[in-house]
This record gives sequence, structure tokens and C-alpha cells, in this order.
Amino acid sequence: MTEAGEPTLKELIEYIARSLVDHSEAVEVSTVESDNSIIVELRVAPDDVGKVIGKGGQTAKALRKILSAAATKHKKKSLLQIVEEEEPNDD
Repeated sequence: MTEAGEPTLKELIEYIARSLVDHSEAVEVSTVESDNSIIVELRVAPDDVGKVIGKGGQTAKALRKILSAAATKHKKKSLLQIVEEEEPNDD
């Protein structure tokens, strides 16, 4: 949390993602921040990727809009990347 007690952009995305997925313990959020922008990387369990992307990308689009609105408050541009990790092959 920030000094004023409000959640950071990272905590916001992490909270929403954990609420959407079945494997909330696998949710990882990392950020790269500069003076005027923030990049948020979201990683979830391979079988939860569809839940954070949504039908036709609607959930991902909504997450990006929420992040953008929150980032605007901090006078920053934002980018949300949903990182898809491949499941290990059992060859």
C-alpha cells in the first residue's frame, strides 16, 4: 500500500486477478515503472489464463481499462501484459 493507505496499481491487478482464477496462489504480478509509465505483467496458472483473458478478450480489456483509469490518477500511462507460460511436456 502507498503512504495514504491506498493500494498500488500492482496490488489492484493482483486482487482482481486472484478473484477471477481458481488457483489464486499461482497469481504473480510484477511491475516496471518509469517517470511517466508503468508496465504490469500478470502471470497465472496455465489453466486460468482463459479466465483472465475472457471470451473474446473482454476480461483482459476490462482489466486494462481499470489499470489505465487508476494509472491516470498517478499521471502515468499503463500497459498490462498477460504472460502465458506453457505447461511442461511429459515426454
